[in-house]
Amino acid sequence: MSKAYESTGVSIDASDRFVEKIKEAAKRTIIPGVLGGIGFFGGFFEVPKGYSNPVMVSGADGVGTKVKIAQALGKHDTVGIDCVAMNVDDIVCSGAKPLYFLDYLAVNRLDEEVSYQIIKGVTEGCVQAGCALIGGETAQMGDIYQPNEYDLAGFAVGIVEKSKIIDGSKIKKGDIIVGLPSSGLHSNGYSLARKIASKYSLDSKFDGIDHFGLALLEPTKIYAQFIVKIAQAVELHGITHITGGGLADNLPRIMGSGKAAVKRNSLPKIPIIEFLVKEAKLSDEDAFKTFNMGIGMALFVPEKEASKTMSLYPGSVVIGTVEGDGEPSFGLV
Repeated sequence: MSKAYESTGVSIDASDRFVEKIKEAAKRTIIPGVLGGIGFFGGFFEVPKGYSNPVMVSGADGVGTKVKIAQALGKHDTVGIDCVAMNVDDIVCSGAKPLYFLDYLAVNRLDEEVSYQIIKGVTEGCVQAGCALIGGETAQMGDIYQPNEYDLAGFAVGIVEKSKIIDGSKIKKGDIIVGLPSSGLHSNGYSLARKIASKYSLDSKFDGIDHFGLALLEPTKIYAQFIVKIAQAVELHGITHITGGGLADNLPRIMGSGKAAVKRNSLPKIPIIEFLVKEAKLSDEDAFKTFNMGIGMALFVPEKEASKTMSLYPGSVVIGTVEGDGEPSFGLV
């Protein structure tokens, strides 16, 4: 390659070698519908048969400042899972089945091993979500990122029958809210979490936390395949992904009216979340708008469907009900 270009910190040779590694890693994500492999100017996916009026559902999201924890620990093989999770678990809120995923990795200078660990995480996330990795972009931008820094984002596309779109419009008074437990912080609240973490060594141990850094880095749970199966078996009125804004914002987000009344004592206790809330001395308002408070996804179902819904996802719990009318709101009981 041009030595003049390489002198800027951009290595096309390294990029070419990396693409070959991605091609190999992506093979484990291949599902019916994938046409061709990675390396062309675009990724191809055939629209699945069996849909009368298919609707494509898309989403884009990133990992945020959680990557700073990965960089500090030198552990890069899980943030790719987070990246996939943040996208597929958004689009599945409509009832859509994730089909394919593309990633965007921006680095200071391409470290082939570190970048490969990141992509291994992406492929693991795709396997968990049941979707294919069909392309992406790796950008070397030494003028933007400091040495050893990177950012990671992605884009997912899914499909749903138009008549089966779940948009929250059926949510009504008396509906039960079933919560699916989170694995930890997932990928939100890290600007505050890192501020608190700066007071301690990432190797620290606390009550219920064997390794502070690894607890912060715990991968986001991917619910997509479970949600698709649940949607086929029960009547779902609404699905919400508990991301930025927490339960306080994301429950009312899909409601037309009424209050999402959440029972505080029903929420799973996640040690890393409990620790951060206590350390930051957060009020309920701040805590429930910053962290997921133990719930990664919430399903709104008719009361008659609550037991069946929970039987399809072990560990799920009833966290509340829809009460009253008026503007959509959130409240603790």
